[in-house]
Parts: sequence; structure tokens; C-alpha cells
Amino acid sequence: MLKGGAIWALGTMSGTSLDGVDAAMVLTDGERILDFGPAAFRPYSPAEQAVLRRALGRWPGEDGVQEAAEVVETAHAELLSRFTGAGIVGFHGQTLAHEPKGRGTHQAGDGALLSRALGLPVVWDFRSADVAMGGQGAPLAPFFHFACARHIGAEQPLAILNLGGVGNVTWIDPRQPAPESHGALLAFDTGPANAPLNDLMLARSGQPLDPGGETGLKGAVDEARIAAFLAHPFFHRMPPKSLDRNEFHAALDMGNLPTEDAAATLAAAAAAAVARGAEHFPVPISRLLVTGGGRHNARIMQELSTRLRVTAEPIEMAGLDGDMLEAQAFAFLAVRVARGLPTSGPATTGVAALVGGGKVSRPD
Repeated sequence: MLKGGAIWALGTMSGTSLDGVDAAMVLTDGERILDFGPAAFRPYSPAEQAVLRRALGRWPGEDGVQEAAEVVETAHAELLSRFTGAGIVGFHGQTLAHEPKGRGTHQAGDGALLSRALGLPVVWDFRSADVAMGGQGAPLAPFFHFACARHIGAEQPLAILNLGGVGNVTWIDPRQPAPESHGALLAFDTGPANAPLNDLMLARSGQPLDPGGETGLKGAVDEARIAAFLAHPFFHRMPPKSLDRNEFHAALDMGNLPTEDAAATLAAAAAAAVARGAEHFPVPISRLLVTGGGRHNARIMQELSTRLRVTAEPIEMAGLDGDMLEAQAFAFLAVRVARGLPTSGPATTGVAALVGGGKVSRPD
């Protein structure tokens, strides 16, 4: 266990987009953010992406998993070796399979090997303990989001919304003494976000997204489709809750709707899902900070502001880095694990009790 006081921690994140590895440094004592340090990105090559893609959905010992782990380990070692001054590393690894109510969770990459390569203690396998105790194993960023809210000086409840393929939100009351305090946090998946829109644009135009929301801004929203979408059983479940990327595939079929109208409708669906989720917030929010790729889509941001009746702001407006937030989160969580502090709880992952996930490997 680490002793008290602040330490520079280096965190990593390799997401489901398989584009590469983010790494960022945070000066923290596991409770407060004292400073942000340098950050960097190491892309996966097309060949590396192909290896990782072939291993998706597979578990330890299955075909292709060892090759995928070697890609992950090599990429992380190359990137992290560029940094200096870190006292500990938070290594998320690459999620290949995640079945919290089934076989568990599997992130490729050996933290012990990385520890020896870097000569630093490495915290890894963050999700397994939460899943073993009945939690979803995700999201894990909310405890860091609480620290972010404190860091920016928030005094009233606010929300940090991450719009990736799926949307997830953290409601935060920064007036509470700690993230594990009763009433400090509520976190859950809100519903589909960029994934249906990206799939539509790829199928209709050959481009993988609607850049800036330009196509959606030209279209009209089909509110009847939005109403049908909101009738999905997912929206009647109480949080915490999570969902798979393709769970809403049938519910968001745009049929022969013109592309501009379909893009506008899918952008509105992402926002409508968040607005429905906001009905679960213990008290209304004073601010909505948006991270993830969705913050770059002007139509989604417009729809969020209208449907939640609070201005949706890119998280950069609060002085935070929307591209490196998840890597920073695992730097912060690494210090919490090393200090024996919880990293998730009933209000964030649905786990039965507060739990501190993660293994700690040391170079010796």
C-alpha cells in the first residue's frame, strides 16, 4: 500500500474503437486532483487492429487471445516508456469480452509483465472484483468524476455525460464529503449514443460518422420514432444499469427515412435517452458537461440542451480534457487501489457493497 501524500500517476485507456492507446499523468493522493500532467496517444496499426478485432468476444486460452495480449502489452510499453516522473501506473488493458452476469470480464494484457518492463508498480484488472461481487464492472470513472467536480470548484449537483458508442452519465453531488458517501453519485448507461448514427452514416455514405453533426443539422426529427424508441424496456429499468452496443439495433431502424432526417432522428434519440435517464437524478443538475466523441456533434449537443433544459457544454469548457479523461481516470483509480480506497459502489455499478478493484504488480 502507498503511504499518504500526492504522487504522479500514469493512467492508460484502450477503448472499444480499437484506435489506439491513450496515456495521461495525474498528480493525486487518490482523493483530490492536484494537477494534470502530460498526455500522449499511440495508434494501433491496421495489422494490430486486425489482431485485436479477431480476438473480440474471446476469453483467456481461446484462439487469438495471446496474440492480442502481446499487441496490447507492446503498444503500452512503447507509449508508457516515453513518460518520466510517474510513481505508479494504472493499466486498463483492452476489453475483449464482458459478461458481468455470465463468464465475467476479460481485459487483455498482463500488468505484471508491464511492471517489469517499466520498472514501476502497475495496478491492473480493475473490473473483476466488482463483477465477482455482483456488479456490472462498469462504469469505473464515476469516482474520478467526483474528484473532477471538486477540482473545477463545483458547488451544486452536476452531471458528466460520456457519449461514446453508448452513452453513460455520472450524477454528482460535490457537497458530499467523498465519492463513496451516500448520495454523492449515481451512474448508469443512458442508452445508445454514437453507435447507431455511425452505423447509419457508414451504410448510407461510406463515412464512419456524421462530422460535426452536419448531416443531422439539415434534417428533421421523426418524433414518432423517438416515442417508439423510448418505449424500449431498458428505459423502465432502475439504475445502475448497462447495455450492449447493439441492444437497440431493431428499435432504431430508420428504414427508408432520408439520410438527413435519419441522422437528425438518431442524434435526437441519443439526447432523448439522456433526458429520460435524467428523470432518475436525485435532484436536478446545474450543469451538464459532455465528453466522448458525441460532444463534437452539434445536432446532439443542440438536442441535449433542448430536451434537458440545461446547456450542454463540452467538458473543455470546465478546463478538463475530453480526449484523455478516461486515461486520467485510471491514473487516479490506481492510486486509490494502492491506498486501499474503494473504486466503485452500489450507486455506480450496482455492486453489493463498496469495492476496491485491481491487482498491484511490482517490478521485483
